[in-house]
Amino acid sequence: MKTQIISIAGKSNSGKTTLLEKLIFELNSRGYKIGTVKHTHDGFDFDKKGKDSWRHKKAGATATLVVTDTKIALVKEDTRSYIQKMETFLGDNDLILAEGFKKQPLPKIEIFRSDSDHKKPMCLEDPNLIAFVTDAEYQPPVPVFGLNDVQKIASFIEKNYLTPRKGRCLFSII
Repeated sequence: MKTQIISIAGKSNSGKTTLLEKLIFELNSRGYKIGTVKHTHDGFDFDKKGKDSWRHKKAGATATLVVTDTKIALVKEDTRSYIQKMETFLGDNDLILAEGFKKQPLPKIEIFRSDSDHKKPMCLEDPNLIAFVTDAEYQPPVPVFGLNDVQKIASFIEKNYLTPRKGRCLFSII
């Protein structure tokens, strides 16, 4: 079974990261493993000039893996689609929450704040819109949640996009 990917979309400063943080915490507390992806501009390079991993890449390594006792960081050229990369590197999670990726054909939860500088939501016409989080009066033909309805949003995701994996017990009877 492929790991489901859901995009948390919204314009700049709409609260995507805050919503994502709360959803990760809530879904983790329900026993799920959540992977995340953050979209950034193409020129972004976190492999710092002068560091050994940077020197390896500069010398011609096609990939560099930095390893500690508890973490890894991979710097690798990869021209596959965003979705293929997410599935490859995060597919061992129960769910992948992607921040951004508004143009990808992924299920989307848009967050829109009425007090922002933005005039209107951006995904209302997107056939991949699955839910809308707002404090405004918009009523798209998908479930609408308030900005602080994290438990309800998590329940929506759990019911519609998460399947307990074989051998996993998400509840206990005492």
